[in-house]
Amino acid sequence: MVTPTRVPLQTLVLLCFVVHPSRPVCVDIPSETDAVLGKSMKLTCISCIKRDEIKSKTHVDWYYMPNKEKDAPPNKTHIYKYDVDSPVESDGPFKGRLEWNGSQDLQDVSIRIINVTYGDRGIYECVVHRQFEFDSFKPSVSLTKEIKLTVKAKATGDAAALYSEIMMYVLLVCLTFWLLVEMVYCYRKISKSDEQALDTAY
Repeated sequence: MVTPTRVPLQTLVLLCFVVHPSRPVCVDIPSETDAVLGKSMKLTCISCIKRDEIKSKTHVDWYYMPNKEKDAPPNKTHIYKYDVDSPVESDGPFKGRLEWNGSQDLQDVSIRIINVTYGDRGIYECVVHRQFEFDSFKPSVSLTKEIKLTVKAKATGDAAALYSEIMMYVLLVCLTFWLLVEMVYCYRKISKSDEQALDTAY
C-alpha cells in the first residue's frame, strides 16, 4: 500500500498559482493633473488587457498640445513613443526630460516629466495601438486618453488629492482581500484532491 506524501501548505498554494495563474490585476485610474515647478510628474495612462488578449503587439505614442480649441485643428507635437519593445524620446522641447514609467506587460504605458517648467502646461495625449495575434486573423484596437496638465509653484493639498489617496488605500485593501480569497479557494481545492487521494489509497 502506498502512502501519499503530505505537501506543505505554502508549496500547495504556490503550485496552484503557477499551474493555474489568475487573471492579471489591472485598474484603470486617471492621471494626476497638478504638477509642481521643478519636480517630476508622472503622466498616467492605463490600457488594461483582457486575459484572452495577452498576445499582442503594442505601439504607444505621446503628443503634447499647448491648448486645444473646439473649432481649430489640434497643434500636436509628438514627444515620445514606445515601439518594438523599446521607448524612444522625440526631438523637441521635452528632449532629455522624459522617461518611460510604464509596466513590463504594457498595461501601464505612462511616462514621467523630469524638472517640470511652466512651459509644460497644456494637454497631453496618450495613444495606444494594439494588434492582437490570433491563429486566423490579427485584429487591432486603438485607445486615446487626454491629460490636461497645470503647473503650480509649490504643492498644495486639495480635495481631489485627498480623494485619490483614499481611493488608493481602498483599492489596496480590496486587492489584498481578493488575493486571500484566491489563496483559500486554491488551498481548499487542493486539500479536497488530497483527501480523495488518501481515500483511494486506503
